[in-house]
Amino acid sequence: ATGADNDLYINQAVVFIEDAIQYRSINHRVDSKSLWLYRWYYSRTCQWILSLTITVILALAFVETPSSLTVTSDVRYRHPPWDPPCGLTESIELFCFLVFVIDVSVKSYLIGWEEFCKTKWLMAYILTLIVSLADWIVSLSFFCKETVRVRRILRPFFLLQNSSMMKKTLKSINSTLPEMASVVLLLAVHLSLFTMFAMLLFARTKDGQQDKEWVGYFRNLPDSLTSLLVLLTTANNPDVMIPAYSKNRAYSIFFILFTVLGKGLFISLGFLLSKYFFFLGVSIVQKSVQSSLFRRRLGIRAAFEVLCPLEDTPANAQELCVSVGDLFQVLQKVEMDSRCKEAIIRSLKTFSCDRLSAAQFQKLFEELDKDAIKQHPHSPEYQSRFMQKLQFVFGHPYFGYLGNVVALANIISICVVLVMDADKQPSERDDFFLGAINCFFILYYLLEMLLKILAMGLKRYWSYPSNRFDGLLTGILLILEIATFAVYGFPHPGWRPEFMGLLSLWDMVRLVNMLIVFRFLRIIPNMKLMALVVTTLLDLVKNLRAFAGILVVVFYAFAITGIMLFKGAVVPMGNISCFYDFSLWINSRHNLGDIFHLYIILWECLNWIASEFSYHYLPLCLLSFNLICRWAKIYFIAWWLISSVIWVNLFVALLLENFIHKWDRHCHREPLSDIEYQRTVELMFRDVLEEPTEEELMERLHQHPHLHLCR
Repeated sequence: ATGADNDLYINQAVVFIEDAIQYRSINHRVDSKSLWLYRWYYSRTCQWILSLTITVILALAFVETPSSLTVTSDVRYRHPPWDPPCGLTESIELFCFLVFVIDVSVKSYLIGWEEFCKTKWLMAYILTLIVSLADWIVSLSFFCKETVRVRRILRPFFLLQNSSMMKKTLKSINSTLPEMASVVLLLAVHLSLFTMFAMLLFARTKDGQQDKEWVGYFRNLPDSLTSLLVLLTTANNPDVMIPAYSKNRAYSIFFILFTVLGKGLFISLGFLLSKYFFFLGVSIVQKSVQSSLFRRRLGIRAAFEVLCPLEDTPANAQELCVSVGDLFQVLQKVEMDSRCKEAIIRSLKTFSCDRLSAAQFQKLFEELDKDAIKQHPHSPEYQSRFMQKLQFVFGHPYFGYLGNVVALANIISICVVLVMDADKQPSERDDFFLGAINCFFILYYLLEMLLKILAMGLKRYWSYPSNRFDGLLTGILLILEIATFAVYGFPHPGWRPEFMGLLSLWDMVRLVNMLIVFRFLRIIPNMKLMALVVTTLLDLVKNLRAFAGILVVVFYAFAITGIMLFKGAVVPMGNISCFYDFSLWINSRHNLGDIFHLYIILWECLNWIASEFSYHYLPLCLLSFNLICRWAKIYFIAWWLISSVIWVNLFVALLLENFIHKWDRHCHREPLSDIEYQRTVELMFRDVLEEPTEEELMERLHQHPHLHLCR
């Protein structure tokens, strides 16, 4: 091979290894110019620009008409929100579209026409851009006065297509939708049967005075279904039964029977859903991780295959080999975690021969699959006997327990003062006691931090996340306390100075106390079970960003849809009383044309029963014959089914799997104080994954549209 060919093979191996590290597909062009463009496209700068562009175009909904740029959400008291002039947000949007056009053009070129025709996501990407640009032109032609903007509801697609993990997760969920529907079918049958019974039992009669049940709850099929669905949650119990019960006591049997059977079915269904979503969630992640493992193994094997021509393999050799020197050149160019690179280089230096087989090459890069181990620095070694005793005392876990006790005493003292001053007017309150105890405890926290640094050394102290949390809050508390003394002087009886500076004394004291309460979370690392639960949640949030991303997409799509549906459907009612307090709160405090308010309402709906929410929302409609209001219940129930029933259960299932996995590791591994194991979600399922065979890898490599192997 010539020198140019050697450089090309080295660069190909570098890119394939980086693809393996990031779980990317290797089906892209591999000539010199394309490799340079590929690495530039996936550089941190380009990906940061693309991520920023996606963030900006999604955030435009908060600025566009109707704007969310108001302090208060109460439509009765707030000033009219700022509406951007026509062309301002459209100019920003056009710039984002140009970035997306460059993005899709580079992607399409790198994978080639053959792969482009197979990639539905890229074709959908281009179609979305065409529709968005056409809608953008329509907006300008109407001087930004159009009522419906189609491109707004398409914006979440840009977030979806930019994440391979989100696309794989969405594909897995989509394949299991029929199974999810079958689980809910039993509840739907129960509701449907009793709805028909109710409509027959409470049909309209000639005597209008006796038709209260029909008028209020069972007037038609949608109202009947809604009434019974809400009754299943007991939100309208016993209101829904009272008119019929007043007419005839026997009607109570229907409602009791429905509630008993429904509750039993609901509880059973909840149990089945939790079990089903547990296995479903694990299955979705496991499939995704299995696919990622195959991509990693394929990328490593592709790097091996392109490096083989650089080594003069003897004619009688049974297998191809790669030179250790060539691999050293590749590792110098690869962008990867320094820990993994150093571990691979150390392993490489231990080989006695200067050639690596395919199995040895693959085994070297198994370092990427291992736990990230963080070892804390050693404590300083003092020569003085006195310093050694101090180090032993202040480095002992009991000293940390003493700090937790002091923090608990601080919390209790704050609670006592707050209870004593709860009913006092600001002019009657004496801040001396609270200021004095804050000063005392903050000085103790500072002393504790300095003594720990003395015993452990600054590097070892700062290597523990709990100490960083503790030290950072102690520093902030100290700065606030010094600022308070500088502006208002030292605490003394009758310490109630007038407002000075940016914050009043009471605001400063409240801020300090809130930080002290927050600092009490330092006890979590000392309580093993609590620490296990917290680390499980943090790891899940960190490693399952794809699930959170899809939830953001659904939030955004529903919010934009809500803006189009409910714009102008709800107006402030002043102080008119309403039977449903929550309805009054929604009506008088929220303008449903504002995306921020739609987010809040959807969040409340996620935490509350959507059927009850829609039931309470119906009285807010201006016109009883408004088609939007009639279908509002479908909007909220659909959101509840997607977000609460499906997505929350999936999250809980993955949370349980992560917790069980960590619990097993916690029980079978001896605690080591100086070592922290940091596991990703890929490593959670490492024991149950199947390694791809050599035949599978070679078959996939021979199908590569741009790579032509020598064998």
